[in-house]
Amino acid sequence: MTTRTNAIEVTGLRKSYGDHEVVAGVDLTVAAGTVYALLGPNGAGKTTTVRILSTLLPADAGEARVATYDIRREADQVRKSIGVTGQFSAVDELLTGRENLRLMADLGHLDRRRARSTVEQLLERFRLADSADRRAVTYSGGMKRRLDLAMTLVTRPRLIFLDEPTTGLDPRSRRDLWGIVRELVADGATVFLTTQYLEEADQLADRIGVLDGGRLVAEGTAAELKRLVPGGHLQLQAADSERLAELARQFPEANVNAAALTLRLPHDGSLTTLRRLLADVDDDAVTGLAVRTVDLDDVFLALTDHSTAVHPTPDESSAKVPAA
Repeated sequence: MTTRTNAIEVTGLRKSYGDHEVVAGVDLTVAAGTVYALLGPNGAGKTTTVRILSTLLPADAGEARVATYDIRREADQVRKSIGVTGQFSAVDELLTGRENLRLMADLGHLDRRRARSTVEQLLERFRLADSADRRAVTYSGGMKRRLDLAMTLVTRPRLIFLDEPTTGLDPRSRRDLWGIVRELVADGATVFLTTQYLEEADQLADRIGVLDGGRLVAEGTAAELKRLVPGGHLQLQAADSERLAELARQFPEANVNAAALTLRLPHDGSLTTLRRLLADVDDDAVTGLAVRTVDLDDVFLALTDHSTAVHPTPDESSAKVPAA
């Protein structure tokens, strides 16, 4: 049963289209007042999971409670408790920013006084006050995304689903939206985020799930997931092409381009490992050295590469890696 400290609890969630199982027995828990990021390649089942949890799509099997309500038996209460911002904007471009927000207030049955106050507060909060009376068709992509999220917040939901909310945004607009998400959580909201931007999950999420082929193949904090992939990467820059070729012969497994050689660090990527790796390298051959620790890109590629398998070591038991 969902406790007051959990905003979402899911057990055995399944959804198929014909013979194709899109969501294949997903279990997850999202603590209230946190950001949970669901990562996965295209077609992994992220959007289908969000649609099921927000009652827009029925599950074939499994149980889920959202904001303490059962998504099957108490769907109306779920809808009243959540906000959803999808991949595609819900903004009516023929209306002004203010009119879009007022429309959401009417749909949420807010009384006139509360609606007026809420709309003005959201216009200020999302830096849309100066453009509030312009039609949304004149807004930039970042402005439309901010308006879309503001519309989601008119009824002040405590649980917000953001399905790839920064897709197509430039880096500045993306970071603006990150700031808004942090503010929401600081105010006590819970955010369930799906994204293909690994930096986004690393920056925002308290916990991260990696979905692949409809299955949750790993779950944990960013630090826990990074420990699933050993080592890191070492980049060596050579004095000239001849010495770069010499380094390539020493490290045949490395990737080489015109400027540098990059190889994966084995084991834990510790200083001892690094010294051992470079013991036979001529100091004069190397003009630059950089060590990059494991990031979520490495984790994502390792976990969703079907030609290899990633298994946690005994000290990584806090990161959940279900059997495939």
